[in-house]
Amino acid sequence: MSLRLVSHLPWPAPALLAWTAGWAAAWSCRQVGLLGGPDLAVGTAVAVAFAVGNAGAWRRFIAASGFPASTALLAIGAGADASAWLLALAPLLLLYPLRAWRDAPFFPTPAAALTGLDRVVNPPPRCVLDAGCGLGHGLAALRRLWPGAALHGVEWSLPMAWLAARRLPSADITRGDMWARSWSGFDFVYLFQRPETMPRAWQKALAEMADGAWFASLEFPVPGVASVAVVDAGVGRPLHLYRVRCAATTASGSHSTGARPGR
Repeated sequence: MSLRLVSHLPWPAPALLAWTAGWAAAWSCRQVGLLGGPDLAVGTAVAVAFAVGNAGAWRRFIAASGFPASTALLAIGAGADASAWLLALAPLLLLYPLRAWRDAPFFPTPAAALTGLDRVVNPPPRCVLDAGCGLGHGLAALRRLWPGAALHGVEWSLPMAWLAARRLPSADITRGDMWARSWSGFDFVYLFQRPETMPRAWQKALAEMADGAWFASLEFPVPGVASVAVVDAGVGRPLHLYRVRCAATTASGSHSTGARPGR
């Protein structure tokens, strides 16, 4: 399997392959007597080679750092019982269940990432959904833009949903599956997902949202669909804006304040 093909596998498969390749390379070195440093150097180099093809700096970092990080942890806990590792893994699985791996990992919306959105989306939406709201950073940014809107959030991780509800008592935040939750009735849906899920999210928006409703994706555009506008707040994560069933409108009909035309 080529490194280019590895990068197109569903996440987190590329990271798991990078970690496995690193350990396999290190083990091979140890079999021929290369110990005490060369084995770790070769393993790290192989893991990095598998990681560089991933899209996005965070994914490359996670894929590249898994092998050296696990090596360090094994050295620290060399005398620990196997049950101790399971106990350490349990909180992580509770916070980020395996079912959620197919969606985006927890990367909160930067505080200023939605600056200028209110100058493009006008009149203000009345009912807003953050699909996969995490700890509520996106909802907090949306609240600052539209204090009068009814805010809703859905998050699969139970601890994150609970904490988000505590942080934003004025928002209706539930624990649930963003794909099972209906998007009908919302005139603005925001999400910060991953590139692989964007076609599915757009199809859900087309199937469930009303004509003219807004669909917004931080950083990742919908492949093959022209955005109405792109809001760039200067934080390195552009916000791609779409109108449901109106995505083919040209840039000449979009707002220009705080935004650049959609590609």
